[in-house]
Amino acid sequence: MKLKKTFITYCCLLFGAVMQGMSMSFFLFPHSIPSGGAAGIAILMNHWFHTPLGFSLWLANIVFLVFALQYFGYTWTFRTIFSVATTSATVSYITTQVQIPHVHILVDIAAGSLFFGIGVGLLIRAGASSGGMVIPALMIASYKNWSPGKVMMGINLIIFLLTALVIDYKIVIFAIICQFFSTNIIDFIYEMRLPKGDVLTLNWRKK
Repeated sequence: MKLKKTFITYCCLLFGAVMQGMSMSFFLFPHSIPSGGAAGIAILMNHWFHTPLGFSLWLANIVFLVFALQYFGYTWTFRTIFSVATTSATVSYITTQVQIPHVHILVDIAAGSLFFGIGVGLLIRAGASSGGMVIPALMIASYKNWSPGKVMMGINLIIFLLTALVIDYKIVIFAIICQFFSTNIIDFIYEMRLPKGDVLTLNWRKK
């Protein structure tokens, strides 16, 4: 039973992380729209230093993962490292190997928000996170008993503003729209009632 639970959990982590990577690569990064704070930092690093987006995304998460180890414990942190590595690998592969079609920006924002919200929601339910600003958001949410999606949106606004000032002021508008829809999807999945004994019970608060 324990082996089955672990297998299903990591399948959910893999699926959620790949969905998050697809949302960034296919729909958001082509327009320089950050899906969150770490993605915003990755876009800025790519803009300033021309580092690959996948590698930049990984670097943007390292500091937060150190805090995660002390606050959430080894299991949660390992699952988050697995998720971040999978997302970064997905972004690296798609941005370098796949020809990304140009679609209307509003369509991309809608699709990116949906993919990102489902992906991050699954990661949280499976006892991990997408890394980056989700980690301090979960810390604040657990302390204040607030919804993690709304806390994450507040933290990300600061980085969105910096990205908009450096690259394009319209980015902050698109990023806020994306965050509004994706965080509502995250909260929907987070608050969804599941049958007793389900593997995707809320366990991110435990060390």
